[in-house]
Amino acid sequence: MRILTFFAVGLIFGIGISVSGMANPAKVINFFDIAGNWDPSLAFVMGGALLVTFFGYGVVFKKKRPILADEFTLPSQHGIDRKLIGGSAVFGIGWGIAGFCPGAALPALGTGNLDVAIFVGSLLVGIAIARRLQAKAT
Repeated sequence: MRILTFFAVGLIFGIGISVSGMANPAKVINFFDIAGNWDPSLAFVMGGALLVTFFGYGVVFKKKRPILADEFTLPSQHGIDRKLIGGSAVFGIGWGIAGFCPGAALPALGTGNLDVAIFVGSLLVGIAIARRLQAKAT
């Protein structure tokens, strides 16, 4: 049952990414190009996601536990540190340059676009490098 739920959630997310146009990197890059061919539609997509998240969390956290897990797993760290700022900066710079965020790139793999495959491959290499660096630091 859990795997079917995960599949359904991923499918809905992928459809949403495709319908909203966020699988098209030019749309994202144009959002960041405020001095040129600016496209504000990403702000509407993000705003819609924030509304759903705001009300969704309100409903979910009224429950004692998640439906498909024994307990909620929430971040234990709430402060802003160098790792958070650095990771956010790398994410934003990469998103602005490539036009993909990791969440949108995974469903976009289904388009068969070589640029998407290169991005996802680079993303996986970057994750592996970051994990090794973190392991060495601890």
